[in-house]
Amino acid sequence: MQFKSDVTVYAVKESQGNIEGRDFSSCTFHCAVDLKENQAGRSIGVVTRPFKLGDAKEFDKWAHLGNSLPLLAEATFEMVAGREDDTRLKLVAIVPKARAAAAAAPKV
Repeated sequence: MQFKSDVTVYAVKESQGNIEGRDFSSCTFHCAVDLKENQAGRSIGVVTRPFKLGDAKEFDKWAHLGNSLPLLAEATFEMVAGREDDTRLKLVAIVPKARAAAAAAPKV
């Protein structure tokens, strides 16, 4: 099942190279997510979670936005079944929208 959601992107990281004869190439988006309270105590604030999408070439599409981070983006996620009753979110697409601070400013 796929769905769209507005997310705040705090960082984008490119990884590519070769380890022991195996090439690798990926792009990771660090997006804000809710910090879940648990039995050990309460929590406040924002944390980021890494979501991989595509290869290192994806980074080139975002490199010019470096000074605009954090920014709002429209992300398309796919909910997939994990182990037992677990579900996981997989990022399948992401498009920048606006600088997060400007978008969050109150309208006069």
